[in-house]
Amino acid sequence: MDYRPGTLARSKAGRDKGCIYVIISVKNEYVYLADGGLRPLSRMKRKNIRHLQPVLKRTAEDISSDIEIRRVIREYEQQE
Repeated sequence: MDYRPGTLARSKAGRDKGCIYVIISVKNEYVYLADGGLRPLSRMKRKNIRHLQPVLKRTAEDISSDIEIRRVIREYEQQE
């Protein structure tokens, strides 16, 4: 699978199952995620790669602000 910063990913397990996040960084078997709302860049979520499904239809070019992350996620959810 392709887990790169800026890629959207859907949670497959945990209490956040089904939520969409943007991958911020990848460290070994863990990724750090943010959604710009409940999980801003200042409080990223660490999640095991096995519990994620990458969304290859859309990527975020700018992952430096919570506003941009929320915009990308909102646009993806409106397409679905």
